[in-house]
Amino acid sequence: MVIIMDFVSREHEWAERAKRTLQAELKRAGFTYEELARRLREHGLDETKHSVAGKVGRGTFPASFFLAAMKAIGRETIRLEDA
Repeated sequence: MVIIMDFVSREHEWAERAKRTLQAELKRAGFTYEELARRLREHGLDETKHSVAGKVGRGTFPASFFLAAMKAIGRETIRLEDA
């Protein structure tokens, strides 16, 4: 049981890191959730302001969403030691 709880705790920690990283990059780029959703739609993803806000707010998004968001806001690289 301890192993399962530790895994859940670690997974939550990584989800929080991903959430904070995406929020920080959006802020640095001066993007709103609405602008990000528009850019993601231009890249072929069906996103709305509300769907983006929900994913980022919960921190529960797949790596593919994270990568698409970074590309959409013009971030070609991120520093993982900052995450």
